[in-house]
Amino acid sequence: MLRGALGLLGLGMRAGSVVVGTAGVRAALRRDELALVMVANDRSSRTNEKVLRLAGARRVPLIVGPSADDLGRSVGRGSVQAVGVRDAELAAGIKDQTREDGR
Repeated sequence: MLRGALGLLGLGMRAGSVVVGTAGVRAALRRDELALVMVANDRSSRTNEKVLRLAGARRVPLIVGPSADDLGRSVGRGSVQAVGVRDAELAAGIKDQTREDGR
């Protein structure tokens, strides 16, 4: 259930390597700052339009994660539809964890 990946997101948040929220992720994508984007599986169509399209255009890997509530909880917030990871090594660890979890 992505537990390992969400744990890494929490560590990245404390280290300042994670951007939280659709607006922040979009801004960081425009500045080519992100190595990975994770979106909630219950995200809105507006998040699809704004984040998924831009991540694809910038060729930033995208992972569909848990619910917005679970994603937010992993970074110490309320409901969050998108998070971005700046650090390439952290992004690689999260990708590895999601592969191990069968996603």
